[in-house]
Amino acid sequence: MKVKLRDIAAVIRSKNSGPYELTFDILFKDADLYEKVCRANCISADVIAGLYHISPDQVINVVHFTPAHAIKSTIIRPIASGDPGETDVYGAQQHAPLMELVVEIED
Repeated sequence: MKVKLRDIAAVIRSKNSGPYELTFDILFKDADLYEKVCRANCISADVIAGLYHISPDQVINVVHFTPAHAIKSTIIRPIASGDPGETDVYGAQQHAPLMELVVEIED
């Protein structure tokens, strides 16, 4: 079944991980949904790179943290926090592309 990530996640958020990195957290509503997304490999470095129009080598990591039913990814910030032209000093508004991501998981 195809669903938007925002419909199966309890939390999707972004934040700075220092001035040169952004971190994205996706926490799932329950263990079953988390496990389905992990099995389908819907959230990978290639997927994150595509969503944020960066190369996969700019995706620092994608970490699955089972105790919290969470997936965390960190990328290199395109513009350092506070630099001229940067529009989100805290990195708190960068999760929107993840909300629109359509994932395919088993029923």
